Amino acid sequence: MTSIAANLQRVRERIGLACAAAQRDPREVALLAVSKTQPASAVREAAAAGQRAFGENYVQEGVDKQRELAGLGLQWHCIGPLQSNKTRQVAEHFDWVHGVDRLRIAQRLSQQRPDSLPALNVCIQVNLEDAPTKSGVTGAEALALARDVAGLPRLALRGIMHIPEPAADFERQKAVHLRARALFDDLRAAGFELDTLSMGMSDDLEAAIAAGSTLVRVGTAIFGERARAAAG
Repeated sequence: MTSIAANLQRVRERIGLACAAAQRDPREVALLAVSKTQPASAVREAAAAGQRAFGENYVQEGVDKQRELAGLGLQWHCIGPLQSNKTRQVAEHFDWVHGVDRLRIAQRLSQQRPDSLPALNVCIQVNLEDAPTKSGVTGAEALALARDVAGLPRLALRGIMHIPEPAADFERQKAVHLRARALFDDLRAAGFELDTLSMGMSDDLEAAIAAGSTLVRVGTAIFGERARAAAG
């Protein structure tokens, strides 16, 4: 078993244990392997171990990997803030976008999504702590943005994405994630048919699952430290 395959197994075990502790079905929590700055060979190893969904922060790097790994039937997620000059590549090549925090970005994605492709799945990024180093809309702004995004053609509003500031222990991590869960529930109560609460990473996936996450984004625990810096 390769180290990546072994790491994936350990992460899946962590997810299973976290779900058991929260009295949840492990099938309710999807694993997104964050492969940014990792070579295509590492993605291929993870795919051989059964991982299908991969997240990329750097658009051109992600597109290059998709081309190299075409034919494997992988699902590609663009995560993190998105610049206007990158929307066309994302609209044409990715299956998901985690990180829409401006209507203008959503409009460009809608306009540039080819008719030949299924609707682009979208998560709105929220910043519930008003953290200066994080992107995302406030809880108060999320409802208006959700209404606007839901009305755009060729986009499918699926949920929200949350990246909190690091917290020192499980209970503090969980408390912050519960705020995102409350917002998610509020949006659903307002009539949005959301199914994706994207929160939790290598260091806090247990707390995120306890708070209700349906998708955890894990990079370091699968691939190790970032291989290199990248742009784009």
